[in-house]
Amino acid sequence: MDDPRRRIPRTDALLADPRLAPYVGERGREAVKAAVLDAQQRARAGEVAPERVADAALAALAAPPGLRPVLNATGVVVHTNLGRAPLSAAARRAVADAAGTTDVEFDLATGQRARRGRGALAALAAAVPAAGGVHVVNNTAAALLLCALALAPGREVVVSRGELVEIGDGFRIPELLESAGARLREVGTTNRTHLRDYEAAVGPATAFVLKVHTSNYRVEGFTAEVPVEALTGLGVPVVADIGSGLLAPHPLLPDEPDADSALRAGAALVTASGDKLLGGPQCGLLLGQAGLVDRLRRHPAARAVRVDKLTLAALEATLRGPAPPVARALAVHADDELRPRAEALAARLAAAGLPARAVPSSARVGGGGAPGVELASWAVALPEACAGPLRTGAVPVVGRTERGQCLLDLRAVDPADDDALARAVLDLPR
Repeated sequence: MDDPRRRIPRTDALLADPRLAPYVGERGREAVKAAVLDAQQRARAGEVAPERVADAALAALAAPPGLRPVLNATGVVVHTNLGRAPLSAAARRAVADAAGTTDVEFDLATGQRARRGRGALAALAAAVPAAGGVHVVNNTAAALLLCALALAPGREVVVSRGELVEIGDGFRIPELLESAGARLREVGTTNRTHLRDYEAAVGPATAFVLKVHTSNYRVEGFTAEVPVEALTGLGVPVVADIGSGLLAPHPLLPDEPDADSALRAGAALVTASGDKLLGGPQCGLLLGQAGLVDRLRRHPAARAVRVDKLTLAALEATLRGPAPPVARALAVHADDELRPRAEALAARLAAAGLPARAVPSSARVGGGGAPGVELASWAVALPEACAGPLRTGAVPVVGRTERGQCLLDLRAVDPADDDALARAVLDLPR
Protein backbone atom coordinates (compact mmCIF):
# COMPACT_ATOMS: atom_id res chain seq x y z
CA MET A 1 0.00 0.00 0.00
CA ASP A 2 1.37 3.40 -0.98
CA ASP A 3 2.32 5.54 2.02
CA PRO A 4 1.40 9.14 1.10
CA ARG A 5 4.27 10.38 3.28
CA ARG A 6 6.67 9.00 0.68
CA ARG A 7 5.27 11.58 -1.76
CA ILE A 8 6.30 14.54 0.41
CA PRO A 9 8.87 16.55 -1.61
CA ARG A 10 12.43 16.71 -0.36
CA THR A 11 13.60 19.83 1.44
CA ASP A 12 16.13 20.80 -1.25
CA ALA A 13 13.50 20.39 -3.96
CA LEU A 14 11.11 22.64 -2.08
CA LEU A 15 13.75 25.28 -1.44
CA ALA A 16 14.43 25.34 -5.19
CA ASP A 17 10.80 26.33 -5.89
CA PRO A 18 11.09 29.71 -7.67
CA ARG A 19 8.00 30.97 -5.81
CA LEU A 20 10.00 30.90 -2.56
CA ALA A 21 12.87 32.98 -3.95
CA PRO A 22 11.37 36.41 -3.05
CA TYR A 23 11.00 35.32 0.58
CA VAL A 24 14.64 34.23 0.74
CA GLY A 25 15.65 37.82 -0.06
CA GLU A 26 13.01 39.30 2.22
CA ARG A 27 13.27 37.08 5.31
CA GLY A 28 16.43 35.04 4.84
CA ARG A 29 17.07 31.41 3.87
CA GLU A 30 16.72 30.07 7.42
CA ALA A 31 13.21 31.51 7.82
CA VAL A 32 12.15 30.02 4.48
CA LYS A 33 13.66 26.65 5.40
CA ALA A 34 11.81 26.70 8.72
CA ALA A 35 8.51 27.26 6.87
CA VAL A 36 9.31 24.37 4.53
CA LEU A 37 10.17 22.01 7.39
CA ASP A 38 6.98 22.96 9.22
CA ALA A 39 4.89 22.29 6.09
CA GLN A 40 6.58 18.90 5.66
CA GLN A 41 5.82 18.02 9.28
CA ARG A 42 2.17 18.97 8.82
CA ALA A 43 2.06 16.73 5.74
CA ARG A 44 3.47 13.81 7.77
CA ALA A 45 0.73 14.43 10.36
CA GLY A 46 -1.91 14.29 7.63
CA GLU A 47 -2.84 17.96 7.90
CA VAL A 48 -1.52 18.90 4.44
CA ALA A 49 -1.67 16.87 1.22
CA PRO A 50 1.84 15.94 -0.06
CA GLU A 51 1.29 17.82 -3.30
CA ARG A 52 0.34 20.96 -1.33
CA VAL A 53 3.46 21.19 0.85
CA ALA A 54 5.00 24.02 -1.18
CA ASP A 55 1.68 25.86 -1.13
CA ALA A 56 1.49 25.48 2.67
CA ALA A 57 5.00 26.88 3.07
CA LEU A 58 4.13 29.79 0.77
CA ALA A 59 0.95 30.52 2.74
CA ALA A 60 2.90 30.55 6.01
CA LEU A 61 5.49 32.94 4.57
CA ALA A 62 2.84 35.18 3.03
CA ALA A 63 1.00 35.51 6.32
CA PRO A 64 2.01 38.62 8.27
CA PRO A 65 4.13 37.91 11.33
CA GLY A 66 2.45 38.02 14.71
CA LEU A 67 -1.25 37.52 15.29
CA ARG A 68 -3.05 35.57 12.57
CA PRO A 69 -6.54 36.45 11.32
CA VAL A 70 -8.99 33.58 11.81
CA LEU A 71 -12.57 32.83 10.84
CA ASN A 72 -14.71 32.54 13.96
CA ALA A 73 -17.12 29.68 13.27
CA THR A 74 -17.54 28.74 16.94
CA GLY A 75 -20.98 30.26 17.31
CA VAL A 76 -19.65 32.54 20.09
CA VAL A 77 -20.20 36.10 18.87
CA VAL A 78 -17.77 37.79 21.28
CA HIS A 79 -15.03 35.18 21.70
CA THR A 80 -12.44 36.31 24.26
CA ASN A 81 -9.74 33.92 23.02
CA LEU A 82 -10.24 35.15 19.45
CA GLY A 83 -9.87 38.83 20.33
CA ARG A 84 -13.47 39.57 21.35
CA ALA A 85 -15.20 42.07 19.05
CA PRO A 86 -13.93 42.25 15.46
CA LEU A 87 -13.66 45.86 14.37
CA SER A 88 -15.86 47.30 11.65
CA ALA A 89 -14.39 48.27 8.30
CA ALA A 90 -14.71 51.92 9.33
CA ALA A 91 -12.81 51.29 12.57
CA ARG A 92 -10.05 49.40 10.74
CA ARG A 93 -9.61 52.30 8.33
CA ALA A 94 -9.49 54.70 11.25
CA VAL A 95 -6.77 52.63 12.93
CA ALA A 96 -4.72 52.58 9.73
CA ASP A 97 -5.06 56.35 9.34
CA ALA A 98 -4.18 56.96 12.99
CA ALA A 99 -1.03 54.83 12.76
CA GLY A 100 0.79 57.82 11.30
CA THR A 101 1.17 61.30 12.78
CA THR A 102 -2.19 62.55 14.09
CA ASP A 103 -3.81 65.41 15.99
CA VAL A 104 -4.58 63.12 18.97
CA GLU A 105 -3.64 65.84 21.47
CA PHE A 106 -3.35 68.91 19.26
CA ASP A 107 -5.80 71.57 18.09
CA LEU A 108 -5.08 72.32 14.42
CA ALA A 109 -7.16 75.52 14.50
CA THR A 110 -5.29 77.17 17.37
CA GLY A 111 -1.96 75.40 17.16
CA GLN A 112 -2.22 74.61 20.86
CA ARG A 113 -2.34 71.43 22.91
CA ALA A 114 -5.84 69.98 23.21
CA ARG A 115 -7.59 67.33 25.31
CA ARG A 116 -6.46 63.89 24.31
CA GLY A 117 -8.97 61.90 22.23
CA ARG A 118 -11.61 64.60 22.26
CA GLY A 119 -13.32 63.16 19.17
CA ALA A 120 -13.83 59.75 20.74
CA LEU A 121 -14.98 61.31 24.01
CA ALA A 122 -17.49 63.51 22.21
CA ALA A 123 -18.85 60.48 20.34
CA LEU A 124 -19.16 58.53 23.59
CA ALA A 125 -20.94 61.39 25.32
CA ALA A 126 -23.36 61.69 22.40
CA ALA A 127 -24.09 57.94 22.56
CA VAL A 128 -24.99 58.10 26.28
CA PRO A 129 -27.04 61.27 26.86
CA ALA A 130 -27.41 60.62 30.59
CA ALA A 131 -23.65 60.88 31.16
CA GLY A 132 -22.45 64.22 32.50
CA GLY A 133 -18.83 63.22 31.89
CA VAL A 134 -16.97 60.46 30.08
CA HIS A 135 -13.46 59.05 30.10
CA VAL A 136 -11.69 56.09 28.47
CA VAL A 137 -9.00 53.83 29.94
CA ASN A 138 -7.37 50.64 28.70
CA ASN A 139 -9.91 48.09 30.03
CA THR A 140 -12.79 47.71 32.47
CA ALA A 141 -10.58 46.42 35.27
CA ALA A 142 -8.53 49.61 34.94
CA ALA A 143 -11.73 51.69 35.10
CA LEU A 144 -12.79 50.03 38.34
CA LEU A 145 -9.25 50.26 39.73
CA LEU A 146 -9.19 54.00 38.99
CA CYS A 147 -12.50 54.41 40.85
CA ALA A 148 -10.99 52.74 43.92
CA LEU A 149 -7.73 54.65 43.72
CA ALA A 150 -9.42 58.03 43.39
CA LEU A 151 -12.40 57.54 45.70
CA ALA A 152 -11.68 54.80 48.23
CA PRO A 153 -8.07 54.58 49.50
CA GLY A 154 -8.31 53.62 53.18
CA ARG A 155 -12.10 53.63 53.00
CA GLU A 156 -14.80 51.02 52.51
CA VAL A 157 -16.47 49.77 49.35
CA VAL A 158 -19.78 48.08 50.10
CA VAL A 159 -20.60 45.17 47.77
CA SER A 160 -22.93 42.18 47.80
CA ARG A 161 -21.31 38.78 48.41
CA GLY A 162 -23.17 37.49 45.38
CA GLU A 163 -21.35 40.01 43.17
CA LEU A 164 -17.73 39.32 44.17
CA VAL A 165 -16.96 37.97 40.74
CA GLU A 166 -13.85 36.50 39.19
CA ILE A 167 -13.13 37.72 35.67
CA GLY A 168 -10.81 36.27 33.02
CA ASP A 169 -7.49 34.61 33.80
CA GLY A 170 -8.17 34.41 37.53
CA PHE A 171 -8.50 38.13 38.26
CA ARG A 172 -10.95 38.79 41.08
CA ILE A 173 -12.76 42.05 41.77
CA PRO A 174 -12.16 41.90 45.57
CA GLU A 175 -8.41 41.58 45.07
CA LEU A 176 -8.44 44.34 42.45
CA LEU A 177 -10.13 46.77 44.84
CA GLU A 178 -7.97 45.82 47.81
CA SER A 179 -4.83 46.38 45.72
CA ALA A 180 -5.94 50.02 45.46
CA GLY A 181 -6.06 50.37 49.25
CA ALA A 182 -9.83 50.03 49.58
CA ARG A 183 -11.45 47.91 52.30
CA LEU A 184 -14.29 45.66 51.23
CA ARG A 185 -17.49 45.55 53.26
CA GLU A 186 -19.38 42.48 52.12
CA VAL A 187 -23.13 42.36 52.64
CA GLY A 188 -25.86 39.79 52.18
CA THR A 189 -25.29 36.21 51.11
CA THR A 190 -24.29 34.49 47.90
CA ASN A 191 -27.87 34.13 46.69
CA ARG A 192 -29.83 36.87 48.51
CA THR A 193 -28.98 40.47 49.35
CA HIS A 194 -31.55 43.02 50.53
CA LEU A 195 -31.62 46.80 50.81
CA ARG A 196 -31.50 46.51 54.59
CA ASP A 197 -28.13 44.79 54.27
CA TYR A 198 -26.70 47.81 52.49
CA GLU A 199 -28.37 50.23 54.93
CA ALA A 200 -26.73 48.48 57.89
CA ALA A 201 -23.29 48.62 56.25
CA VAL A 202 -23.15 52.19 54.94
CA GLY A 203 -21.52 54.67 57.27
CA PRO A 204 -18.94 57.46 57.55
CA ALA A 205 -16.18 55.14 56.25
CA THR A 206 -18.09 54.25 53.07
CA ALA A 207 -16.57 55.57 49.85
CA PHE A 208 -19.14 54.08 47.49
CA VAL A 209 -21.50 51.17 46.96
CA LEU A 210 -20.43 48.87 44.14
CA LYS A 211 -23.07 47.16 42.03
CA VAL A 212 -21.52 44.45 39.82
CA HIS A 213 -23.40 42.77 36.99
CA THR A 214 -22.71 39.04 37.16
CA SER A 215 -22.18 38.94 33.44
CA ASN A 216 -20.36 35.61 33.15
CA TYR A 217 -22.59 33.44 35.34
CA ARG A 218 -26.12 33.23 36.74
CA VAL A 219 -27.45 32.49 40.21
CA GLU A 220 -30.93 30.97 39.92
CA GLY A 221 -33.62 29.81 42.30
CA PHE A 222 -34.10 31.41 45.71
CA THR A 223 -32.39 34.74 44.93
CA ALA A 224 -32.69 38.45 45.61
CA GLU A 225 -30.66 41.49 44.61
CA VAL A 226 -31.08 45.24 44.93
CA PRO A 227 -31.35 47.35 41.75
CA VAL A 228 -29.34 50.51 41.21
CA GLU A 229 -32.29 52.85 41.71
CA ALA A 230 -32.88 51.49 45.23
CA LEU A 231 -29.22 51.90 46.18
CA THR A 232 -29.08 55.58 45.24
CA GLY A 233 -30.98 56.60 48.39
CA LEU A 234 -28.19 55.44 50.70
CA GLY A 235 -26.41 58.81 50.65
CA VAL A 236 -23.18 57.60 49.01
CA PRO A 237 -22.18 57.27 45.34
CA VAL A 238 -23.18 54.10 43.52
CA VAL A 239 -20.65 52.70 41.04
CA ALA A 240 -22.27 50.27 38.58
CA ASP A 241 -19.97 47.86 36.75
CA ILE A 242 -22.22 46.72 33.91
CA GLY A 243 -19.51 44.66 32.23
CA SER A 244 -20.47 43.90 28.67
CA GLY A 245 -20.62 47.42 27.26
CA LEU A 246 -24.21 48.01 26.17
CA LEU A 247 -24.72 51.74 25.98
CA ALA A 248 -28.50 51.55 25.54
CA PRO A 249 -31.13 48.80 25.95
CA HIS A 250 -30.98 45.94 23.43
CA PRO A 251 -34.23 44.21 22.37
CA LEU A 252 -32.62 40.75 22.18
CA LEU A 253 -30.95 41.08 25.59
CA PRO A 254 -33.58 42.50 27.96
CA ASP A 255 -31.74 41.31 31.09
CA GLU A 256 -28.40 42.85 30.14
CA PRO A 257 -27.82 46.22 31.87
CA ASP A 258 -26.86 49.27 29.84
CA ALA A 259 -25.00 52.45 30.66
CA ASP A 260 -27.73 54.98 29.88
CA SER A 261 -30.35 53.18 31.98
CA ALA A 262 -27.96 52.75 34.92
CA LEU A 263 -27.16 56.47 34.90
CA ARG A 264 -30.82 57.44 34.64
CA ALA A 265 -31.48 55.13 37.60
CA GLY A 266 -29.06 57.25 39.64
CA ALA A 267 -25.66 55.59 39.37
CA ALA A 268 -22.89 58.11 39.99
CA LEU A 269 -20.43 56.21 37.81
CA VAL A 270 -20.73 53.37 35.29
CA THR A 271 -17.85 51.21 34.09
CA ALA A 272 -18.10 49.08 30.95
CA SER A 273 -16.11 47.35 28.21
CA GLY A 274 -15.55 48.73 24.74
CA ASP A 275 -14.71 45.43 23.04
CA LYS A 276 -17.76 43.35 23.90
CA LEU A 277 -21.34 44.25 22.98
CA LEU A 278 -20.34 47.75 21.91
CA GLY A 279 -18.26 46.07 19.21
CA GLY A 280 -15.22 48.33 19.44
CA PRO A 281 -11.59 48.07 20.58
CA GLN A 282 -10.41 46.89 23.97
CA CYS A 283 -10.91 49.74 26.42
CA GLY A 284 -12.72 50.61 29.61
CA LEU A 285 -15.49 53.18 29.56
CA LEU A 286 -16.12 55.52 32.49
CA LEU A 287 -19.38 57.47 32.42
CA GLY A 288 -21.19 59.46 35.08
CA GLN A 289 -21.33 62.66 37.08
CA ALA A 290 -19.05 65.28 35.54
CA GLY A 291 -17.27 66.12 38.80
CA LEU A 292 -16.49 62.50 39.63
CA VAL A 293 -15.32 61.69 36.11
CA ASP A 294 -13.05 64.73 36.12
CA ARG A 295 -11.67 63.66 39.49
CA LEU A 296 -10.81 60.24 38.06
CA ARG A 297 -9.32 61.76 34.91
CA ARG A 298 -6.97 63.94 36.95
CA HIS A 299 -5.78 61.19 39.29
CA PRO A 300 -2.06 60.37 38.84
CA ALA A 301 -2.89 56.74 37.99
CA ALA A 302 -5.00 57.86 35.02
CA ARG A 303 -1.81 58.32 33.02
CA ALA A 304 -0.82 54.70 33.65
CA VAL A 305 -4.11 53.33 32.29
CA ARG A 306 -4.73 55.71 29.39
CA VAL A 307 -5.37 54.44 25.86
CA ASP A 308 -3.31 55.05 22.75
CA LYS A 309 -4.27 56.89 19.57
CA LEU A 310 -5.19 53.67 17.73
CA THR A 311 -7.76 52.74 20.38
CA LEU A 312 -9.23 56.24 20.37
CA ALA A 313 -9.53 56.17 16.58
CA ALA A 314 -11.21 52.77 16.56
CA LEU A 315 -13.60 53.73 19.36
CA GLU A 316 -14.71 56.94 17.65
CA ALA A 317 -15.24 55.15 14.32
CA THR A 318 -17.26 52.43 16.08
CA LEU A 319 -19.48 54.97 17.82
CA ARG A 320 -20.00 57.19 14.78
CA GLY A 321 -19.97 54.61 12.00
CA PRO A 322 -22.28 51.88 10.75
CA ALA A 323 -23.24 48.92 12.94
CA PRO A 324 -20.13 46.91 13.87
CA PRO A 325 -19.88 43.14 13.20
CA VAL A 326 -21.05 42.23 16.73
CA ALA A 327 -24.26 44.18 16.30
CA ARG A 328 -24.88 42.59 12.90
CA ALA A 329 -24.17 39.10 14.25
CA LEU A 330 -26.68 39.59 17.06
CA ALA A 331 -29.36 40.93 14.73
CA VAL A 332 -29.08 38.33 11.93
CA HIS A 333 -32.16 36.08 11.49
CA ALA A 334 -31.35 32.39 11.74
CA ASP A 335 -33.86 30.90 9.29
CA ASP A 336 -34.09 33.80 6.85
CA GLU A 337 -30.36 34.53 6.56
CA LEU A 338 -28.17 31.87 8.17
CA ARG A 339 -30.01 28.80 6.90
CA PRO A 340 -29.68 29.67 3.17
CA ARG A 341 -25.98 30.37 3.64
CA ALA A 342 -25.42 27.07 5.46
CA GLU A 343 -27.33 25.14 2.82
CA ALA A 344 -25.42 26.79 -0.03
CA LEU A 345 -22.06 26.09 1.62
CA ALA A 346 -23.00 22.48 2.41
CA ALA A 347 -24.16 21.91 -1.18
CA ARG A 348 -20.90 23.34 -2.55
CA LEU A 349 -18.83 21.10 -0.31
CA ALA A 350 -20.97 18.03 -0.96
CA ALA A 351 -20.59 18.57 -4.71
CA ALA A 352 -16.84 18.28 -4.18
CA GLY A 353 -17.30 14.94 -2.45
CA LEU A 354 -17.18 16.11 1.16
CA PRO A 355 -19.68 14.81 3.77
CA ALA A 356 -21.15 18.21 4.63
CA ARG A 357 -24.64 19.00 5.91
CA ALA A 358 -26.50 22.14 6.93
CA VAL A 359 -27.80 21.72 10.50
CA PRO A 360 -29.56 23.89 13.09
CA SER A 361 -27.20 25.20 15.74
CA SER A 362 -27.21 27.21 18.96
CA ALA A 363 -24.92 30.23 19.30
CA ARG A 364 -24.02 32.36 22.32
CA VAL A 365 -23.19 35.99 23.00
CA GLY A 366 -19.90 35.25 24.78
CA GLY A 367 -17.38 37.70 26.22
CA GLY A 368 -18.91 37.36 29.65
CA GLY A 369 -22.21 38.79 28.42
CA ALA A 370 -25.77 37.46 28.60
CA PRO A 371 -24.99 34.10 30.23
CA GLY A 372 -27.59 31.49 29.43
CA VAL A 373 -28.97 33.33 26.41
CA GLU A 374 -29.03 31.04 23.37
CA LEU A 375 -29.17 32.43 19.84
CA ALA A 376 -30.76 30.27 17.16
CA SER A 377 -28.27 29.65 14.38
CA TRP A 378 -27.24 27.38 11.49
CA ALA A 379 -23.99 25.56 10.88
CA VAL A 380 -22.21 23.34 8.37
CA ALA A 381 -21.54 19.92 9.91
CA LEU A 382 -18.35 18.06 8.95
CA PRO A 383 -16.59 15.01 10.42
CA GLU A 384 -14.99 15.82 13.79
CA ALA A 385 -11.54 15.00 12.35
CA CYS A 386 -11.73 18.19 10.25
CA ALA A 387 -11.50 20.48 13.30
CA GLY A 388 -7.72 20.31 13.78
CA PRO A 389 -6.67 20.69 10.14
CA LEU A 390 -9.07 23.60 9.73
CA ARG A 391 -7.47 25.42 12.68
CA THR A 392 -3.98 24.98 11.23
CA GLY A 393 -4.79 25.74 7.59
CA ALA A 394 -3.56 28.67 5.53
CA VAL A 395 -6.71 30.52 6.60
CA PRO A 396 -7.41 29.22 10.13
CA VAL A 397 -11.05 28.32 10.72
CA VAL A 398 -12.08 27.77 14.34
CA GLY A 399 -15.28 25.78 14.73
CA ARG A 400 -16.51 23.65 17.61
CA THR A 401 -16.80 19.91 18.11
CA GLU A 402 -20.10 18.50 19.25
CA ARG A 403 -21.52 14.97 19.20
CA GLY A 404 -18.79 13.64 16.93
CA GLN A 405 -19.08 16.52 14.46
CA CYS A 406 -17.12 19.63 13.57
CA LEU A 407 -19.70 22.41 13.43
CA LEU A 408 -18.95 25.60 11.52
CA ASP A 409 -21.53 27.98 12.97
CA LEU A 410 -22.25 30.94 10.71
CA ARG A 411 -23.67 33.48 13.17
CA ALA A 412 -20.32 35.21 13.74
CA VAL A 413 -19.02 34.67 10.19
CA ASP A 414 -19.33 37.63 7.85
CA PRO A 415 -21.20 36.60 4.66
CA ALA A 416 -18.28 38.04 2.70
CA ASP A 417 -16.12 35.30 4.24
CA ASP A 418 -18.29 32.37 3.12
CA ASP A 419 -16.10 31.76 0.06
CA ALA A 420 -12.93 31.77 2.18
CA LEU A 421 -14.61 29.34 4.57
CA ALA A 422 -15.54 27.01 1.72
CA ARG A 423 -12.03 27.14 0.23
CA ALA A 424 -10.49 26.34 3.61
CA VAL A 425 -12.60 23.19 3.81
CA LEU A 426 -11.96 22.25 0.18
CA ASP A 427 -8.20 22.55 0.82
CA LEU A 428 -8.29 19.90 3.54
CA PRO A 429 -6.21 16.78 2.80
CA ARG A 430 -8.30 13.79 1.74
